[in-house]
Amino acid sequence: MAKIRHIAIRTADPEKTTAFYKEVFGLQQVGLGRNGVYLSDGNINLAILKYRPEKEGEPTKIGIDHLGFQVEDIDATLAKLNQLGGKSLMDRIDVTPTDAANPQSYYEIKCLGPDNQVIDISGSGWVGTD
Repeated sequence: MAKIRHIAIRTADPEKTTAFYKEVFGLQQVGLGRNGVYLSDGNINLAILKYRPEKEGEPTKIGIDHLGFQVEDIDATLAKLNQLGGKSLMDRIDVTPTDAANPQSYYEIKCLGPDNQVIDISGSGWVGTD
């Protein structure tokens, strides 16, 4: 079974949102990337990403931006996704090794679900997840 390992939130104030999730829910900061702060409860990685409506190609809403699933078989998952109304947005990429201080890309392929929800699919986990 696939596991949800990553949820990304877009916000106009990443510092405030990060502090909120750390203080209210006790999440720990497990990484700092080019595009955001990564928090975790030990099971799921929560990315707090900067909302930049002025940047071409950036998402145009504040709130949940995308979900990330860790799967056992990427090719089989992609086949099901495409068969049931989703679609791949890109070719697979190599996931580079990471450490908590310098996370890179965790997903191997970005897709759309049937309602145009962005989904990251990976065969490995995200920093801060077990």
